[in-house]
This record gives sequence, C-alpha cells and structure tokens, in this order.
Amino acid sequence: MNYLRVVLGKQHMFFSDCFESGYIGVDFSMDIDFSNDLPDNWRKFNKKYIPEYLERHPGASKIKAGLACGAIHTLAKFLEQDDIILSPDGQGNYHLGEICSDYFYVEGDAEHFLRHRRSVNWLNKTIKREDMSDPLKNSSGSISTICNLTQYSEEIKKLMGDSESSPVVSNDSDIENPSEFVLEEHLEDFLVKNWIQTDLSEEYDIFEDDEFTGRQYQTDTGPIDILAISKDRKELLVIELKKGRASDRVIGQIQRYMGYIKDEIAEDDQEVKGIIIAFEDDQRIRRALSVTNNIEFYRYRINFNLKKVTDNE
Repeated sequence: MNYLRVVLGKQHMFFSDCFESGYIGVDFSMDIDFSNDLPDNWRKFNKKYIPEYLERHPGASKIKAGLACGAIHTLAKFLEQDDIILSPDGQGNYHLGEICSDYFYVEGDAEHFLRHRRSVNWLNKTIKREDMSDPLKNSSGSISTICNLTQYSEEIKKLMGDSESSPVVSNDSDIENPSEFVLEEHLEDFLVKNWIQTDLSEEYDIFEDDEFTGRQYQTDTGPIDILAISKDRKELLVIELKKGRASDRVIGQIQRYMGYIKDEIAEDDQEVKGIIIAFEDDQRIRRALSVTNNIEFYRYRINFNLKKVTDNE
C-alpha cells in the first residue's frame, strides 16, 4: 500500500468538487483520454506525450512537460486501488481517502473540474498539518502535484489512529556520529530547507514553478534526488544524496540520471552536470571522479553542540 499526497488544482481550487464528487484528479490542459494508451513504462508515455504537452503550452520547458506527463501517468497507472491519498484543503487539513477505481477521463471544461480521474472513497479522517513531524510536514508541503509519502507510512497511520505502536527512541550508545545521525532519514528535506545557506544556491535554484518541483524527479532508472537549474537557465544539475559514505558505484548511478536528462529533458543549448553529496568519501570514488569532468563531490557537515544553562543565565 502506498501513501501519496495529491494537490487538487492550483491553490486547492478543486478540492471541494473532488471531495463532494468522490474523486481525485489532474489535468494540465491535456484534453486526451488515456484509457487505451497507458503503457506500464512511463518513459514510453512521456516520450509520446511530452511533445503534445509542449504543443498545448507554448514556451513551456521540457522539464515542466516531463513533470506534467509524469504526474498524469502516476495518477492513471501507478496508483493502485486501496492506496491511501492525503489531499490538503488549503486550511491546514489533509483529508484522507482510499483509491477505489481505475483511471477514467471526463469530458468537459478544465476551468471547472479535473478531467483525469480516479474514484476515491473519502474516509472520515483528517490530519492537521500542525500535528505532523517536520520531515513529513516538509515533504507533504512540496509544490509538486503528487508526492509519495510512503516512507512516512508509520507516522501517517499513527496520525490516522490506525496504529498503536510506540515511537522508536534511539539510545545514545547507538549514535556513532551525531552529524550522520541527524540526517540519516531526512537529508533531502534538510538540504532543500537550507538550500539558500549552501554555496550551490549562488549559482543554482532547485527547479520549481507553480505546480512542480525538481525533488525526486523520475527517470527510467530511478528518481533523481534533486534536479536544479542554473540561474541563467543554461545548466541542469543532477544532485545525488548519500547519507553516509559514498562508494564508487554512485558514479554510474548519477551518470545514468545525467544521461536521461541529457537525452530526454535538456534543451539543445543546456549542459548537464552532476553533484554527489555524502558524509564522507573514499579512495575508490576519488579515483573514479578524477577522470570525470562534469561530476563534483561535496561533503555535508552539521555542527551539534550542547551548553549547560546555569542559574546566572
């Protein structure tokens, strides 16, 4: 079972219609019924329909087109019946529902409702944003239309009241390195939240617009942790995060992602570069990086200090 956050229109404008009519949906001004054209391989879907999107949206980037087509395919094909949906109402509440149909298309005016749909059995349960942990709050607050929250399934079940398990508390003796411990589960959320404080922010922005974000950008060999774009729009930057020590195997992984972006997404005048961010490296990855000219390595560090408060302070 998957847990996904689905935003129902810009600024949640279609939430009421979806809730009252028992569905979730997306649109992106794609007036095409995909019922008979949903390959299992989303790359085939994107290859066919990215040009259709660009034709309907003059001036849009291929990045945005890829994200739009990916969101349509995710809703239509990836979601399974019984998956749990969290949809925000714009008032700080996430309403929960259960997918209960396959994909279907509704003809009509996109200004009034969403045409690409899955039926939903809305549950009599809501989660307040203020009750979420910071990592779940950050992930569920992503501007992307569909966000996979399955990694937070245990927390979501507790907030739903469906789990009686107690939270896991780490013992001090289990923490080998405080910096690595702090980011063990939430390195991506931490980096995005603190992007402006990094050197990378001087040249690059994490790709986003009013509907999409470059976090977990899907490729045919897995999701890119972060896709950034240079401020002059001439470079696309693939960022791969490793929570502990990076091995030389990550070189091949990030090169596959970069190849996909170069072949499928980048415009003719855009370069593609890569950055690996990890807590530490080793001699093997240094050797591998020494013969690449478009991939760099960064270490992350966090300062963690405790100070006893005295009666005089």
